[in-house]
Amino acid sequence: MIFLRRGLLAALLAILAIPALAQQAYPNKPIRLVVPFPAGGGTDIIAREVAQKLSTTLGWTFVIDNRPGSGGNLGVDTAAKAAPDGYTLALGQTSNLAINPALYSKMPYDPVKDLAPVGLVASAPLVLVVAADSPYKTLADVVNASKAKPGSLNFASPGNGTVAHLASELLQKTAGVKFIHVPYKGMAQAATDVIGGQVQLYMSSVPTLLGHIKNGKMRAIAVTSLKRVDDLPQVPTVAESGYKGFEAVTWFGVVAPAAVPRDIVLRLNTELNKALQTADVKKKLGDQGAAVLGGTPEQLGALIKAEITRWAPVVKESGAKLD
Repeated sequence: MIFLRRGLLAALLAILAIPALAQQAYPNKPIRLVVPFPAGGGTDIIAREVAQKLSTTLGWTFVIDNRPGSGGNLGVDTAAKAAPDGYTLALGQTSNLAINPALYSKMPYDPVKDLAPVGLVASAPLVLVVAADSPYKTLADVVNASKAKPGSLNFASPGNGTVAHLASELLQKTAGVKFIHVPYKGMAQAATDVIGGQVQLYMSSVPTLLGHIKNGKMRAIAVTSLKRVDDLPQVPTVAESGYKGFEAVTWFGVVAPAAVPRDIVLRLNTELNKALQTADVKKKLGDQGAAVLGGTPEQLGALIKAEITRWAPVVKESGAKLD
């Protein structure tokens, strides 16, 4: 009887130990990192750089899965509906985690309820530019011209509902002016029309416009981050230009299905933060106009909630809808 009891106890302890052993072994197979935009874009480059660093330092295997569509909704939804085992993650951003809930009448996922925040990765500011021969040299020049003749200035964006479009709408609301929005399907044509004078203003990511600024075809008026950008140290922020506290950036964060075990989330967060603090990752993300962030899962979760609340009225006032 004693031996029987010992045997049953040993068997019970072995069964109870299985989950712990499985968790200790994580990851024991490739991790899929869903990128909700096409290969080669800024989000894709950031995802691949972080995944490469984790692979190199930890020996983990990552598979980048580009799932573009519906403003990033398709890719994030893929991750939200995946098995909650830590083997499917997504690199979300401002658009598909905060703006799209107000932009689309029907969302396939709830960014707060259906996703587990893992950690912030980086943020990237936008830059407001004019043609090199434009009479506007400062943000004050632009605002004064618009107030003197409302509706006289056009501004280009990469498309309706994009961060650049809504950042421009937020700037108009903050400054008390009104521009005429001209949405483009591609950044290249928008840049061409600004340089040619068909459109007076353009707001887009720093890397997208940096070449035009440095070769003298565009003049940078202001950046939308709270701090100046290293690549454009002479360009003031919108906040410095008279609108204290103004900030409108694209931020990136790793998310997982909502039911992923807490210990896996914390393991991923710890290793993600270590990777982000390395000099080579900081440099390569900086080359994309992004500043490394990092932080806890709770910080990303709080940011998502705050940004949903912040952008909803901007989307409503802009009248932008994508379905």
